[in-house]
Amino acid sequence: MNNVMIITGGSRGIGAATARLAANRGYAVAINYRSAGNAAEALVKEINGSGGMAIAVQADVSNEADIVRLFDRATSELGPVTALVNNAGILEQQMPLVEMSVERVDRIFATNVRGAFLCLREAVRRMSTAKGGQGGAIVNVSSRAALLGAPNEYIDYAATKGALDTMTIGLSKEVAGEGIRVNGVRPGFIKTEMHASGGEPGRVDRVKSGVPLQRGGEPEEVAEAILWLLSDEASYSTGTFIDVSGGR
Repeated sequence: MNNVMIITGGSRGIGAATARLAANRGYAVAINYRSAGNAAEALVKEINGSGGMAIAVQADVSNEADIVRLFDRATSELGPVTALVNNAGILEQQMPLVEMSVERVDRIFATNVRGAFLCLREAVRRMSTAKGGQGGAIVNVSSRAALLGAPNEYIDYAATKGALDTMTIGLSKEVAGEGIRVNGVRPGFIKTEMHASGGEPGRVDRVKSGVPLQRGGEPEEVAEAILWLLSDEASYSTGTFIDVSGGR
């Protein structure tokens, strides 16, 4: 029986690094994307060409019907889902809270909070041993911003990651007796394309001197933490977090 993983926002950055590592370790991987179809299909081709098993599934995680379809397709094409990496997340232009519009806040929360909630719900419905599932593991990809607040840049984004941390803790307790572990990772300044969405592609280089390890992180370093939390090696860990942030 395959270990089957869904990775939301899996076409680039941390999601793509996680997909590669997961496939290398024997997971069949459903790579979710919202709009980066070419990148997702290229990643699927790369994984399948290396002997792995992957599919790409378009879905907007803020849309309930899309999420149900994502889980149904992953199950029908790959098998019962045993792992979820709740990675999809967005941010917008850097600015102080006082300048943020309600429309911006709604967009950020729709993807980063409602989307994560819907994915968690669908995962539990399918994994829970109390509902006929075989159990599984979930990793929520949060951010050090949840603890640091991201002042003058992304307070709204930081707030969504704080909400995700709270869901991680609460759900881990709800489903601990149903064969499901729920943990989180909090990346710091990682070299991904997300910084360009905030208007500063070179942000990691600007801030790295304030990181004790004096550098930005690589997506692969976050992926290693995610795969450990999903593995049997972490079998006694639930409701906990790994900070992958260079000490900051």
